[in-house]
Amino acid sequence: MLAIIIVSSLAIGLTTIFFFKNQNEEYHISRLKRKDSQIAKSIQYFLFKNNIENQLDAVPKTLYEKIEELSDVNDIGINIYDINGKILFAFLPTEVDEIYDGYEFENEIEEFVLNDLHKYGDNDVVMEKIGENRMATYSYIKNQSDKKIGILKIPYQDFSKKSIEFNSFYTALIEVYIFLLIGASIFAYYISNTISNSLKTIGESMKSVGIDKKNERIDWKTKDEIGDLVNQYNNMIDQLEQSAELLAQSERETAWREMAKQVAHEIKNPLTPMKLNVQFLEQTLKPSTENFNERLKKFSSQMIAQIDTLTNIANEFSSFAKMPKTSLEKVDLADIISVAKRTFDKEIKIAYSNTDISEMIIQGDREQLIRVFNNLFKNAVQAIPADKKGVIVININEEDNLYTIEIKDNGKGIPPDQYQNIFVPNFTTKSSGSGLGLAMVKNIVKQHEGIIWFESKVDQGTSFFLSFPKG
Repeated sequence: MLAIIIVSSLAIGLTTIFFFKNQNEEYHISRLKRKDSQIAKSIQYFLFKNNIENQLDAVPKTLYEKIEELSDVNDIGINIYDINGKILFAFLPTEVDEIYDGYEFENEIEEFVLNDLHKYGDNDVVMEKIGENRMATYSYIKNQSDKKIGILKIPYQDFSKKSIEFNSFYTALIEVYIFLLIGASIFAYYISNTISNSLKTIGESMKSVGIDKKNERIDWKTKDEIGDLVNQYNNMIDQLEQSAELLAQSERETAWREMAKQVAHEIKNPLTPMKLNVQFLEQTLKPSTENFNERLKKFSSQMIAQIDTLTNIANEFSSFAKMPKTSLEKVDLADIISVAKRTFDKEIKIAYSNTDISEMIIQGDREQLIRVFNNLFKNAVQAIPADKKGVIVININEEDNLYTIEIKDNGKGIPPDQYQNIFVPNFTTKSSGSGLGLAMVKNIVKQHEGIIWFESKVDQGTSFFLSFPKG
């Protein structure tokens, strides 16, 4: 906007100056021609009154005095030449105007001017322009018989110095333009800031829009183009809120359907062998049967194992469904890892690869972090085949503002085609289980502003990495 104003002001200013400069020049040319015509008529009238008919090779004293009088009265220079262009006499006003400073008389009219006079001067005044500001008029002096007896020259040394009123106009014009330019610049700055601040407000609001949070409407009281944009934004926010509610409801319904399907599937698995065992017992087992007590004990142990499976499934789904709100405080991550490690020490060998870091203070929820490491140790133990001596290695690193923990096992590993589903709920690589453990782990780590990832090689083992910011 400022560039447009400046360019427009310069263009209008230069055009105005150029126009008035041309007007000024045309004015002075017209003025000079009128002076020439008036003086020529005065001289011709004087010649007629004094019966001067011959060429002005010798100038009468009376004519000399008359020319001097005309020069003073009209405040202008007058040169008289004979018909061949030789100077006879020249006058400047008695009080020499500054426009004639340094003026030098021409003793002889130049050849091209004489040619122009011969060609055009019978009925008109011939103009000669010298340089940018100097000019002169030439015209024939004629007697009563319309015979050419001399040449009149009226010099005009510097007409730009006569244009005081135009110089004042230029000064006033520049002052007005500077005032308007400053005013327009301030106004443009104010308008552009108003528009940009309005758009910035809308932009900041748009940046904070999210489908998972409460979005604020923009209060805009002015009915203008920005107001129309704000109204559209507010309508979009309303529609987004409705869509978010519908989406959340749909997601809840989908989640519950998937959960119900998974629960039904997991419960169905142990129920089938339980039913078969009961039917078999009903048909074959009687108190009189040989080894009755032993077979009954075996049946009871099988039923208890299946019931334990159902209990574990129920507990896992319950834990995933509850997911209590994270309560952050300063905790020692090294101590939490040790607590989880002791739970599985009796089942498998768990060792530290380095013991340099004895304390790892972070902002965390102790109970939830214990669940994380319990789950990872449990998965590591279950990933190791029964015929293989299992080892789990804990590696801890400290980098800048992060603690990174690696839990590495020597189990069967994870096939590459299953990588993308590892943290997906209901997905599991084991023959039993709900597939909610790693999904829960990732959710807890995310709530602690940490990240989790893994590396795995089939038949060599898997490493899970957890990174937490220092507290």
